[in-house]
Amino acid sequence: MTAIHREDVQRAAAAAALDAPGVAALQPALSEQLALAASRAHHAVTAGTAPHREAAGIRCGPTEEGGWHVEVRCILHADRRAVDVARQVREDVRSAVTACLARNGATGPVTVLVTVTRTV
Repeated sequence: MTAIHREDVQRAAAAAALDAPGVAALQPALSEQLALAASRAHHAVTAGTAPHREAAGIRCGPTEEGGWHVEVRCILHADRRAVDVARQVREDVRSAVTACLARNGATGPVTVLVTVTRTV
């Protein structure tokens, strides 16, 4: 069994959420938005050429039961029913995180909370 890194779970969850039909983007938390703004300002001042990845709207962590809890903040396309997209995101993220954990020899329940922050 190898160690499960939070970033691996976050990446799997973000990829699954973004692949769900109807998801326009992931909504970063306020702290992520501030960090992103500071990073962009720093890159502008130092003329950095490395591209900066947008912070994903995923928060996750291990649970006491040995599983993981994942929170997803989505921005949806306005032409889709929010409840349908949220259900799809929840199932896709749960499957992706479960597969990520299995690849690393871990098992445990995966809970997913999806929040729709807005539509575009």
